[in-house]
This record gives sequence, structure tokens and C-alpha cells, in this order.
Amino acid sequence: MNSKRIRILVVDDEPAMRRALRATLSASGFIIEEARNGEEAVELVAKRSVDLVLLDSNMPGMGGVEACRRIRALAPGAGIVMITIRDTEDDKIEALEAGADDYVTKPFLVRELIARLQAVLRRIRVESAEGESVLRAGNLELDVPHRRLRRSGEEVRLSPTEFELLRYLMQHQDVAIEHARLLQAVWGPEYGQELEYLRAYVRLLRKKIEEDPTQPQYLLTEPWLGYRFRSPSDS
Repeated sequence: MNSKRIRILVVDDEPAMRRALRATLSASGFIIEEARNGEEAVELVAKRSVDLVLLDSNMPGMGGVEACRRIRALAPGAGIVMITIRDTEDDKIEALEAGADDYVTKPFLVRELIARLQAVLRRIRVESAEGESVLRAGNLELDVPHRRLRRSGEEVRLSPTEFELLRYLMQHQDVAIEHARLLQAVWGPEYGQELEYLRAYVRLLRKKIEEDPTQPQYLLTEPWLGYRFRSPSDS
């Protein structure tokens, strides 16, 4: 993957952190944009496209989670990685459900940050396998080459991670898929234990594809194992 064409927006209220991230990421070949706060980041994303957003969760004014939510609405195809000083599961789930694809906890190693960014880029730039076209189930139609989801004919916007998770599940309809297998298939081979990722993204998908997310008909939980996708039209 050619990182020289990748544009990253670094959002942090600390000038020293922005300088450090700019130096580190520029040395890896990325093009860097900067924003000093959430408001400035949202304004910038509304004006021009970026591939990735590296977003501090703890900023004055608009918080990182709210900025993430607004950026995701403006740029559903961008990757978002949040930087947080908190490592509780609730904080992680809040970030993921706001639309973050991943997060890193301060302090972090440079190689860890680069690995997380590359993992998100894989999902953004994944190419369709030969022979894939349209996956259908019930009133859902997933157009794989164009990366679009339609529900009863209406287009539903998906983030790159939402798309990859739904595609993998629809490709394996009626198969109970283990948590670790799903994580490795969607997030990458270096993942496997981050169950909060799956819980957050399954909730996001259910809100978009289910008539009643509390009584799912498509995306079923397999207790203590993982998840299974089925078509409600099947017996």
C-alpha cells in the first residue's frame, strides 16, 4: 500500500503532540493536515476530503466523541482512529459507537500507531474479490463492487468497518462465526481478543439493517461463540 498518497488529519489541542505526530507520520510518507480542536476538524472535513483522521478524545470545547460522530456523518468512507488516555471498556465502546474504527491509548509506541493506521487503511482500500457482485438477503442488497448497501431500495450509508463486517457475515450466511475469526477477518490478523469492537459494531449495524434492533432478524448472537447472519425469509 502506497502511504504517500494517504492524507491524515491530526486533531489535538496540544501543539507538542501535533508536532510529534506530524514528524512521525510525515517520515512514514503520509500527507498531514492539522486541526487544533473538534470544531476546526469538522469544518476542515466539510471542505475537503481526508483518508484518515487521528482524533484526540480529550479536548476542550467539542469533545472527541462528538467530533468523531460529526466527522463520520460528513465522511462515511474515511478511517477514524481515536487517541485516548482512558482504557476502560465503556470509553472504548463509546468511541467505537460514535464511528471510530480503532483507538490507541496514551502512551503508545510509534509502531503500534502505524500498525493501527495501516489496519484501518486495509479496510478503506480493500478490493473486491473476483466474482463478487451483489449479496442479497431479505430486503437487503449489498453491492460489493460499489460498496453500497440498500435496504428496501433505499441506500444506507456504511463506514468502511461496517461494510467489511456486513460483507463477511453475508458471505457466510447461516454459519456461526467465532468472535476471534470475525475480528481477524475484518480488523486484521493482529486482532482477536477485542470483543468490544464486535459488540459496538454489531449494535451499529443492527440499527441500520433491522426493523427492531432489540429483536434482530438478520444479525443473530450465538451465545459464548460469536455471531451468525441469516435471511429472515429462510425458514
